[in-house]
Amino acid sequence: MKEVFPGVYKQKNKVYTKNLIKNNPVYGESIIVIRGQEYREWNPYRSKLAAALLKGLKVFPLSSGDNVLYLGAGEGTTASHIADIVGENGLVFCVDVAPNVFDKLMSVCEKRRNMIPILGDARKPEEYEDIVPEVDVIYQDVAQPDQVEILIRNALKYLKPKGYAFLALKTRSIDVTLEPKAVIEKEKEKLKNHFDILDEVILDPYEKDHCFFVLRRK
Repeated sequence: MKEVFPGVYKQKNKVYTKNLIKNNPVYGESIIVIRGQEYREWNPYRSKLAAALLKGLKVFPLSSGDNVLYLGAGEGTTASHIADIVGENGLVFCVDVAPNVFDKLMSVCEKRRNMIPILGDARKPEEYEDIVPEVDVIYQDVAQPDQVEILIRNALKYLKPKGYAFLALKTRSIDVTLEPKAVIEKEKEKLKNHFDILDEVILDPYEKDHCFFVLRRK
């Protein structure tokens, strides 16, 4: 098992995180034990961040103790791996607007106490200003036409200067009439007004028509 980034491990063509809560899988993922330490397999077909790592992501500004604002947390699949990485001294503020997935997210957060569930609309960051402090990292997976604007709005309110952002850009949610490459270039111009683009990878074949960005706030 090789540590490729702080808290991220690779064995053959699979990535893992150290399991923060022993004997606690989140979404049916495999757990392997090496010298008494549990590692959770990170499924790239269930997590765009895992897909990005397997597609050669070179910049990974996430580490133990970080506070993370996660927009579009869903059932907590990727957020739980991020929680493994930031550890007991970090927090993951998990925002999702969909009540139908929030019960599952709540059950994950009950066991992983460094995950804070927030039922809220990422388009309205003021809704959770009493809960979320300034953060080191924003992770966004919100498949909406205005997904870049949503990230910018939250970054201006919550992301510390020179803080980092991960963005899973779904091109078909922005414009189905344009080729994905054209959508990506158009959205990059918006991002450049507020962020330095540190890395980008296309997520095919794990996720079709997605581009994953690592950004740093200007």
